[in-house]
Parts: sequence; structure tokens; C-alpha cells
Amino acid sequence: MLTLLLILIPFISSGLFFLIGKNIARPLAIVCSIIELVLALFVLNNYMSGHHDMLQMNLAWISSPGINFHIGIDGISMLMVLLTTILMPLIVYGSFNRNFENASTLYGLMFLMQGSIIGSFLAMDGFLFYLFWEIALIPIYFIILVWGGENRQKITFKFFLYTLFGSLFMLVALIYVYLQTPERSFDIQALYQAGRQMGLTEQAWVMSAIFLAFAIKMPIVPFHTWQPATYYTAPTPGVMMLSGVMSKMATYGMIRWILPMVPDAIQEYGYILIIISVISIIYASLISIVQKDFKYLIAFASIAHMGLIAAGIVAANTQSLQGSLIEMLSHGINTIGLFFVYDIIVLRTGTSEMKKLGGIRGIDSSFAFLFFIIVLSVVALPFTNGFVGEFLLIVGLFQSQPIAASFAGLSIILGVVYMFRSFQAMMLGETNSLTANLPRLNVQEKTILIIVVAMIITFGVYPKMILSITEESIKSLLQGIQ
Repeated sequence: MLTLLLILIPFISSGLFFLIGKNIARPLAIVCSIIELVLALFVLNNYMSGHHDMLQMNLAWISSPGINFHIGIDGISMLMVLLTTILMPLIVYGSFNRNFENASTLYGLMFLMQGSIIGSFLAMDGFLFYLFWEIALIPIYFIILVWGGENRQKITFKFFLYTLFGSLFMLVALIYVYLQTPERSFDIQALYQAGRQMGLTEQAWVMSAIFLAFAIKMPIVPFHTWQPATYYTAPTPGVMMLSGVMSKMATYGMIRWILPMVPDAIQEYGYILIIISVISIIYASLISIVQKDFKYLIAFASIAHMGLIAAGIVAANTQSLQGSLIEMLSHGINTIGLFFVYDIIVLRTGTSEMKKLGGIRGIDSSFAFLFFIIVLSVVALPFTNGFVGEFLLIVGLFQSQPIAASFAGLSIILGVVYMFRSFQAMMLGETNSLTANLPRLNVQEKTILIIVVAMIITFGVYPKMILSITEESIKSLLQGIQ
């Protein structure tokens, strides 16, 4: 029942926002997001206490094709639920910086998206996972289409088309595996068993089809072309949802649906996926270095980090999987911080072109300090959350593909180049007409950045609180594969 509530509360909240007036939209959005966070923490307490039976639900739904409403939580999905519910209040509170027309509709779409994303993390039925995967696409489509920037119709259509195209391949692959199940069931264990019994060639085709859907959603090169323009056009709450949370549906899907279902294909052909991921890391990092606009820089940096996560997942050992999960959490937190910094600067100066800025540290040193801590986490400085994930990822990747790991490690060096360059351009140097009279951070802005920085340091200094959530589930996953 608790897992069902995790899905229902955002959906019910979404319905409320489509009925209420805009005057109470903001306080209601905060209340709803905090309620969901409190519930997630309560679920975490039950999970860590060993009350796993309370967190499972399996009801007959569409009996004829063998589709059940089967949801449940393990350590892997628990971490993803925590990521979603922790970031949602920050995204909602951060949106108070701007006055959105029809704010109640915007929040309704955001909570619909949250419910769908959490549903995909909890789904233990292949068709149910696909259903939530597709539903999550609808609200972000309208968020960008209604509140986005220039050329939003064309950009949103491309984003929708890319994602839908990849999803169809995933659906075909799931149906193919479903047809191999003895009792015609989409249940996760039935799909696992049927997938493992297929021949190597069949597993390879299934792996490729599902990976295509996930590669587009993350995204990684060469399936990334929709992402930079979409991130740039999307309103700040929308791009925070996209980069901070929605992209994790794909990396989570790799762990949940590819590794256990087609392990032989991963063993035989996984190196191809790792090569694609490493190319994505290097390419996106180099493109980030030459970016002039800070928002585009964040977009390409996100591609690089998601490529590293994907490579670690395919390596499929304890260190790489633990690292990938921590990096998902870290990337979500850090990306929210970076996009909020972007929003603060644009609201004050009207531009995110870095060469037009400068000297902000001399105007507001606290802003520069908080931004610098986020930068340090992005470049994986020790005692930040970014270091823990990237260190485990690279160590795990070395065990599988040492040469690929060597190139993947360049992401840290290249990250230092583009992140320090952006910090220097915007925060250091002399002020100009745009920055000379820059207003200092208000209480709301400072609160959000302090919370982000606090999480960066807390998870960097004491990562055991995260590792302990996922450890048993990763061991069970790897034992099942072996």
C-alpha cells in the first residue's frame, strides 16, 4: 500500500492543480512535494528495517495478456525514489523565482510527471514500466510547448518524436521476450527467465532495441541531438525535471531491465555499449569546453556524465553499479544546482553568455562561494558527492575494460577545464554594465543553494548512508546474473 501511495499522491496532487485557482498554487505545490518526500522517508525506514513485504503489491490487472499491477521496492528503486522526492521540493521552490502564467497547470503537469517517473521506478511488470515510461513524456511535452522559449514547437516535436521512436523499439523487444515466457506474462521474473533462456543472437537484438530507447532518453552520443536545444528551450522547472530526474529513468532501466534479462549479450557485446558511452563522454566534454552559453555547457556536461554512468552499468560489477547509482544521485543534485545558478544569473542580467558576465564574486561573494562548491562536485573533488560516484565508476570500469576506463577518466580532467572556465568567466574578473549593480541573493535563492551544497558535502563525506541502501540489492542482482 505504501508503494501505491508513492504513485497516487503525485497523481492526486496533479488533479488538484487542474481544479484550483492560481492564488494557492505555490503553497499547495510545496505542501504536496513535502508530503511525498515525508512518505518516501517513511518507506525508506520500513525498507531499512526489513519490512519488505509491506512494500510489494501484485494485483491482477489485464488478465488475458498477463499484465499485472505489480509494483515493489528494493534498494535500487528506493534510491531513485529518494532522488525524485528530494529534488521535487527544490524544483518547486526554485520556480518561485519566476511568475508563470497558469502556474497551477504547470504544477499539475510537474506532479503528473513525478508520479509517472516514480511509477517507472516501482514497476515490476514490463508492460507497466512501459506505460509509466510513456505517460512521463506527455507532461514534459506540454511544459516545454507552453512555457518554453523560441522555436519551442519545432524543438518539442523533435524531442517527442525521438523519445517515442526509441520507446517503440523497447516495446517490441519486451513483447518478443513476453512471447518466450511459458505462461505469457509480463511479470519481471518471468521476463528475466525467458530472456536468459534465449540464444545469444536473440539476446543481442533485445539488448540493442531496449538500449536504443534508453540511449535516447539519457541521452548519449549519437542519440543526443534532441537534447541541447530542448534543454535550452525548456523553462527552468522543466529542464530541472528532465536532467535531474527524467534522464535517470533510462539508466535505472538499464540496471533493472537489460542486465538481468540478457546477461549473455552484455557479457559478449557489452564492450560495444561501453565504447559508445566513452565516445559520448569525450565528445560531450570537448563540446562543453568550447561552449559560450552557460546553459548549453550544462546540457553537454550532462551528456558526458550520463555516458560515464552508462559505461559503469554495462561493466556490471559491484563497484561500477554502486558508483553508477551514487552518480545518478549526485548528477541529479548537481544539475539542479547548476540550472538554478543559471536561472539566478539570467533573471538578473538577461543573458547566460559567459563572456558578457564577470566580477560577480566582488558583488556577492556568498553566491560565488556556493556556486564554486557545486563546481567542485561536478569535477569530482574528494569529499564531494561527485567524487564518490566517479571514483567507484572508474574503478569498476577498470575491472572490465581498462583501456575504456582510461579514456573515461579523462572526463574528470576535461570537466575541470570547462567548469573552472565557466566559473572564472562569470564570477571572477572585473564587473561590467550587466553585473556592476547585480542584486545579491535573496533568502529563497540562498536557501536552495545551501541545501544543494549541504547534500553535496554530506553525501561526499559520508557516502555509507547511500551505499547501505543499495548494497544488498546490487549483490542480489549480480548473483542472479551469474
